[in-house]
Amino acid sequence: MIVCSCQNISDRDIHAAIDWMRASDERTIITPGKVYRALGKAADCGNCMSLFLSTMRSNDNLGVPSHLRGLRSAPAQEHNNEGRRKSR
Repeated sequence: MIVCSCQNISDRDIHAAIDWMRASDERTIITPGKVYRALGKAADCGNCMSLFLSTMRSNDNLGVPSHLRGLRSAPAQEHNNEGRRKSR
């Protein structure tokens, strides 16, 4: 099925790009922009973005690797605690 008619990108293209990115770097965070770049293309009008994202989300390899989940919450908490100490 064609997802992006401006760039002629199919659901198979999106899945192949995601699978390739995950296989080449298991730690990468996969974004729509990275998928477009992996396919050698760029977003044009944006009308496809909801279908593009839906197609991406249906890929089992899209998820953030488990060892990278929750990394942001710990530094944010430390930052908040440091700010409280300084204001005392």
